[in-house]
Amino acid sequence: MRFPDQIDILAEQLKTLLPMKPEDKQRLDKKFRLEFNYNSNHLEGNTLTYGETELLLIFGDTKGSHSMRELEEMKAHDAAYHLVEEWAKDKERPLTEQNIKNLNEIILVQPFWKDAITPDGQNTKRLIKVGDYKEHPNSVRLANGEIFEYAKPVDTPILMQELIDWYRGKEHSIHPVTLAAMLHYKFVRIHPFDDGNGRVARLLLNYILLRNDLPPIVIKSEDKNNYLRALNRADIGDYEPFIDYIAEQVVWSLELSIKAAKGESIDEPGDLEKKLAQLKKRIGQHTDTKIEVKYSTEVLRSVIENTITPLTIAWEDKLKDFDTLFLERNALVLAPGTGRKGTSLSETFSQFCDEQLRRRLLSPEPITEIKLDINFQKLRALNDNTSYNGGEVRFIFHQNAYEIEFIGSKKNISKLYHQSLSDDEIQHIVSTVGNWFFSNIEKAIDSN
Repeated sequence: MRFPDQIDILAEQLKTLLPMKPEDKQRLDKKFRLEFNYNSNHLEGNTLTYGETELLLIFGDTKGSHSMRELEEMKAHDAAYHLVEEWAKDKERPLTEQNIKNLNEIILVQPFWKDAITPDGQNTKRLIKVGDYKEHPNSVRLANGEIFEYAKPVDTPILMQELIDWYRGKEHSIHPVTLAAMLHYKFVRIHPFDDGNGRVARLLLNYILLRNDLPPIVIKSEDKNNYLRALNRADIGDYEPFIDYIAEQVVWSLELSIKAAKGESIDEPGDLEKKLAQLKKRIGQHTDTKIEVKYSTEVLRSVIENTITPLTIAWEDKLKDFDTLFLERNALVLAPGTGRKGTSLSETFSQFCDEQLRRRLLSPEPITEIKLDINFQKLRALNDNTSYNGGEVRFIFHQNAYEIEFIGSKKNISKLYHQSLSDDEIQHIVSTVGNWFFSNIEKAIDSN
């Protein structure tokens, strides 16, 4: 079935399923929002991953080493998307040149310097103004190395006015998909701004679709070559391939919307991977980290040598700061079925490893945890015999990873077995436990 018949049939089918249940509309809106913002920006070189886009727009958090500009432009593009949604709801509201300038101003956030190409093909830098038509020629280097020039700056205002006039003249006389595709192409052919033209073109395209009760479309960044190839065909006067390309994306959006309206899953191949990547970003785990080793006696010895021992030494140094407040200090090192007590944490742990742990490793049962426990007695300021918990750290061993649970923190640290605690992480644990202990001492003194 050819366009526009397939689109019209699907659109009618969707209408019979409306209104959607609130929860179905919410998950569909979220998918369109994330897919459109991620892909439209990714097409233009933004390096945020899909998971990082969701983390930023849905949870207001960031991970990864991205420039502030990339983060700001992603949030600004999201604001522009919501704006065209609002515009589209008002059927009496006309589209104006100022609206288009406003979109450009929103998505670019603020003026900035950008690499550019001179008319004779030389590299240069140019100050990019936002919300104003271009003052200098802009161009693109084609795959064959040739420079393709867009409309001249002096011609841009009149060409943009003609574009708005063309849109108003065709608004009710041609199919909305054809209207959206052609407005997109004509806008890109003018390239009225120094930057942001592609993103504004796709925002305008979705404005027209939404205004005509069609769902927004997403041009996937991995399909960039087909998208540009269809645009290039339009450059030689063959518009049908680009209109058909946009129509294919509308079919995808309609079919997705129908699934959502029926309460069906709208996940696509790869969506689970996206969700997992986003979850790993939220909890701070790198998506490219692989499980290299599993629990064994040798692996446990490596964790003891490279992580637990350095921690006991650093913690011992911190404990000395509290010694003058008390008359006694005791350290306790525990593992299931064995343990050792002493005064120095680092020495007690070393003796524990040399004696008790060696015998415990001969047992067929794996060691599931090691606990470091500190107790102080006889606080000088109160002249009493009360015992004070000076802090505790637990190392819990799983099949593929180990985690560190420490008092005073609401969040454990997880590591794969080939990973050791960094110096910063060790200091973080020691400081967190120390601050927790200090608070308890202060409360004890204040209560007396």
